[in-house]
Amino acid sequence: MERGGGARPPSGGNPATFLVVGATGATGRLLVAELLATGATVRTLVRRAEGLPEALRRSSRVELTEGSILDLGEADLARLLQGCGAAASCLGHTLSLRGVFGPPRRLVTESVRRICGAIRASRPSSPVRFVLMNTAGNANRDLKEPRTPGERLALALIRRFVPPHADNEEASEVLRTGVGQGDPAIEWAVVRPDTLVDTSGAARWAAHASPVRSPLFDAGRTSRLNVARFMAGLMTDDATWSRWKGRMPVVYDEGWGARSAPGSGEVRERGAR
Repeated sequence: MERGGGARPPSGGNPATFLVVGATGATGRLLVAELLATGATVRTLVRRAEGLPEALRRSSRVELTEGSILDLGEADLARLLQGCGAAASCLGHTLSLRGVFGPPRRLVTESVRRICGAIRASRPSSPVRFVLMNTAGNANRDLKEPRTPGERLALALIRRFVPPHADNEEASEVLRTGVGQGDPAIEWAVVRPDTLVDTSGAARWAAHASPVRSPLFDAGRTSRLNVARFMAGLMTDDATWSRWKGRMPVVYDEGWGARSAPGSGEVRERGAR
């Protein structure tokens, strides 16, 4: 068991500068705050500056760029990434009819492709860490995670009729198979929380290699705050990154990942701030 503590800047690139895309979201703004707590400078790409809490906007170590990642030119995005030791995407679809079924249906996937292209275009001297926020409902195909017949049927229907789920699956595949292992410019990790909840408490969390309970029929709970803390740890702490790079850890609030399933993977890390 390992306890989480103060995050440390990574050794690659410029260790004190990070890019967060999706910073105005409920989890993204928490991630920005966690990174600022390490003394880092955080670059953010947001549609509207007003979407970021005022306390973050006023920070001298927050660099704001307004715009859509799907509209930003590759050269401009590469400049945002220049000198960054790590980047994170907390992008997702708004839970509304337009957000779920309207364009862009592949927001997360296309954003991941663009970020990867921009990282390569920025020509980093050492690999840049890329952390993608995803979902426990998306399987890590490297591990052949088991699914019951009921889960397979339900996921097939969700994949067909709920565009954001297919988007999450495709986005992780860009990293898992498109970037793969050993890319000279990009290292990656995909963070898979279960049911997200808002809480200001400092509950402990546990990270697993695979889900230890059904994300469809016996879902666990993950606070957005713990997701932000875990992602910040991946971006800033060398030991945490070494453990999880090229993998897709599933994160639960402690006590919500206790129902182990055969082949689901062992607990690899626990933490609290």
